[in-house]
Amino acid sequence: GHEIAMTIRRTKEAGKKLAIILPVGPMGMYRWVVFFLKSWGIGADHVYGFNMDEWADAEGNTLPPSNHGAFQYAMENAFYGPLGEYTVPENQRNFATRSNLPEYPEKIQKLIDSGAELAVVFGIGRVFHIAFWEPHFAAEFSSEEEWKRQTHRLGAKLHPLTIEQNALTSFKSRTTLVPAYANTIGPGLFLKADWIIGGCDGVFGRGMQWQGLSLWVTLRYGPDIWVPSSYMPSLPGKLFFLKELAGPLEAECN
Repeated sequence: GHEIAMTIRRTKEAGKKLAIILPVGPMGMYRWVVFFLKSWGIGADHVYGFNMDEWADAEGNTLPPSNHGAFQYAMENAFYGPLGEYTVPENQRNFATRSNLPEYPEKIQKLIDSGAELAVVFGIGRVFHIAFWEPHFAAEFSSEEEWKRQTHRLGAKLHPLTIEQNALTSFKSRTTLVPAYANTIGPGLFLKADWIIGGCDGVFGRGMQWQGLSLWVTLRYGPDIWVPSSYMPSLPGKLFFLKELAGPLEAECN
């Protein structure tokens, strides 16, 4: 959260626009973004927010923003709303809906062309996704270059382990509540970042966790299109992780 706030402050003080691609989760970080920006008296009127993904059906139709499971609902209540007078203007908040997500590439490129900085905030999925850009999508492309050109996908079919990850972390263990599809940005956007801010907090407690392997593979393998997160260490920025994820990743009966 502090790093996101610092990025907003740095660009504000430099007189630059900031296009920032944002995830839903871990949501606690937005409380700190709000705290620091309000403490510093730094407004976010120069910020253009782009949510990186959203639950959807196979056609890319999304939940209404009033639904408590919708990412737009989460962002309005955890970030944009609590910022109050310092918030991002409503017409500069972008969500990954069927109609708006396809406009992301042009909107972001126009901002870059006008001198804006592009920051990408991300987590690492159980099977190494960034946003909901899943590893099995690699089978569809004949080359790395073609894969890297993909800016987004509507109604992306999620990996079973992605569904189970979200069942454990966001749906109180109820696998059948988790959508099987989502709208998502692709490498054609997240690999354009001038600055990345990554976070891994996948620890349950009592020695249990789900994200250590995901972190290790991201840092030690590739880059490879079958491991989307393995490209992120090649970009400038910071990656935060809880020390338990650093290992040792050895069996322990719980």
